[in-house]
Amino acid sequence: MNYIYGHKINQAARKFTKKLNEKLSTQGLYSSQWGIIWCLHQRGSLTQVDISNYLNVEAPTITRSLTRLEELGWVIREEGEDKRARKVSLTPQAKEKLATWQKTSDDLEIIALQNIKEEDLIVFDRVLQQMMKNLDSLS
Repeated sequence: MNYIYGHKINQAARKFTKKLNEKLSTQGLYSSQWGIIWCLHQRGSLTQVDISNYLNVEAPTITRSLTRLEELGWVIREEGEDKRARKVSLTPQAKEKLATWQKTSDDLEIIALQNIKEEDLIVFDRVLQQMMKNLDSLS
């Protein structure tokens, strides 16, 4: 059997990301930045390391993205309890734009999931979760 599931997942993710970038860029945002904003919205204030770990993105990439988001006025970095680890949070301006960004992402996801049965999506979700768990066991 020819196992190319990882390749297919990667291709689908790249296509989704490209389309999401096309939609979000008109709003001054890119998918990598949206991932950070969504993470902060869902989880609250986090350290850069927490964001990096959650998104599975290298720390220098997160740092560059946060610097840009800070310049745009959408995140703020403040001293946390541990002086070495600064906490990152969304600004009120980002919270105001969140619903618009969310709708853009949701609309694209609706298109991507057209003609897929609910029961297939449940299986798909379960398979993805198990794949991530299996990959986590490698570390």
